[in-house]
Amino acid sequence: MSSLRMPQILTGRSMAEAADAALRYELVEEQAHALGRAGKRVEQALAALSAHPGGEGRAALLHDAADAVWGFLVQREVLGLRDRAAIVAQYGIPAEVLNRIGAR
Repeated sequence: MSSLRMPQILTGRSMAEAADAALRYELVEEQAHALGRAGKRVEQALAALSAHPGGEGRAALLHDAADAVWGFLVQREVLGLRDRAAIVAQYGIPAEVLNRIGAR
């Protein structure tokens, strides 16, 4: 006859603690993925804006870039990441985009 034993992952903690830890891990993982997607959107919008020579259609690209940057900055702030200067420098966000979202 074989004996049953508790899985080793649960021996030091209660099942509720293990479930809580697993949920926290999944939430942090999704936050990281969402932030990465938002960063890609910023990169794409800024690339499209910088590739446009000016004139017709630029206003829409500027709007899209400002929307992407604003969303990214808000998402970072929700996660407790508040250093805007580093993001502005890293992504090379132009002043016209920052002015559009009211950032200093």
